[in-house]
Amino acid sequence: MNRINLAEKFALISEYWRPKVVGELNGQEVKLVKFVGAFPWHHHETEDELFMAVKGNFRLEFRDRTVELAPGEFVIVPHGVEHRPVADEEVEVLLFEPAQVRNTGDIVDEVFTATELERI
Repeated sequence: MNRINLAEKFALISEYWRPKVVGELNGQEVKLVKFVGAFPWHHHETEDELFMAVKGNFRLEFRDRTVELAPGEFVIVPHGVEHRPVADEEVEVLLFEPAQVRNTGDIVDEVFTATELERI
């Protein structure tokens, strides 16, 4: 039962698209990630995901619409829904998703797939 300071944890992150685990509960992980640019289109067969903007703005693109997120806002992506996060400038994002979920879901990408997540 330790206090987690998001600003301190984000300061430890120097690479984009590599989520870092900062907490676990009930088979879920709380992850922090920085990113800029566009992530590959993908979906998660059985896992829902929560994306929350902490610092900066980004959008979640879906095949039929786009959801813009500002700091303090979040969206839950249901399993099976194809999506991709996109940021025009660096953004800090909190993710909440089942432990061991692959960040690229149904695809494996040489650049974007994170095989082992660091805990910070």
